[in-house]
Amino acid sequence: MRAVVVPELTGPHAAELREVPEPAGAHDRAGGRRVLVDVHAAGLSFIDPLQSRGRYQAGSEPPYVAGSEVAGVVLEAPADSAFRPGDRVAGSVWHGALAERALAAEDYLVHLPPDLDYTRAAGLHMNYSTALYALEATGAGPGGTVLVTGAGGGVGTAVLDIARARGVSTIALVSSDAKERVARESGATHVVRSAGDWLGRVRELTGGSGVQAFIDMVGGEGFLDAVRSLAIGGTGVVVGFASGTIPEIRVNRLLLRNLTLRGIAMDVMEREHPGTLDRLRRGLEELLGAGALHPAVGAVYPLERAAEAMASLEERTAVGKVVVSVKD
Repeated sequence: MRAVVVPELTGPHAAELREVPEPAGAHDRAGGRRVLVDVHAAGLSFIDPLQSRGRYQAGSEPPYVAGSEVAGVVLEAPADSAFRPGDRVAGSVWHGALAERALAAEDYLVHLPPDLDYTRAAGLHMNYSTALYALEATGAGPGGTVLVTGAGGGVGTAVLDIARARGVSTIALVSSDAKERVARESGATHVVRSAGDWLGRVRELTGGSGVQAFIDMVGGEGFLDAVRSLAIGGTGVVVGFASGTIPEIRVNRLLLRNLTLRGIAMDVMEREHPGTLDRLRRGLEELLGAGALHPAVGAVYPLERAAEAMASLEERTAVGKVVVSVKD
């Protein structure tokens, strides 16, 4: 079968299309339970360029098949599984999605409604389950206001989409016209550009009090201003470090203003609190069934240009979800 292989950890441009054997055994997160998916489209995320340089904390040793998210049709599943051969599914796989067939883990799959095409579905599970978990972590409900950094990317647009469905006000922080456009299309209440005094603009939009919470996908130098944007008693949720730089902060800032900072990692929480992944899956399938989710796909690449697709994430030129079409 055809697959996109990263032969060495020198970056996304090292990826190449090859003929490789069919996947054997089970996904490394599946507890030995084999689920095989016929891949129609693969979604990429910040994980992919990081893994290609050996910088992702749960990365794969080269050579490995790239691609962190999958959408397609179940070919094989255990007899007692909630998934059956022929089911249309989408899910997070972390590696292996850029291939004609991929292994998956049941805990990280969702059933697809019949009206959702595979291209949009490839931008669903990783982004939307992360976004749902992050929004829950903020504690923000209807009428609350959340600042979303990196709001033009895959997770950012998913946060905006779910927040819109749940009546949560959002301030989207973006860096370009294209990202502003996709943030507005995804349901942002307000959009602020990251160039200039964006913190002053956020304070202006909140009457000087600050936001109830922020969700940060970027890290880097702007993280301190995200903390400064919080109202007294506010909560900051750390999702990732798309900038490539992990920020540090003096904790007296938390003490003096009664702030809370927390990170989210679904698989870690699942180990400590079994049922977390199932709850998120049911939440996503409920929103999907209600027609409340609208995955924002920014660019679709053919399998032959997968290296270019991964590089667009590293170079931060991607807008919305980056998807690679595996089947026409």
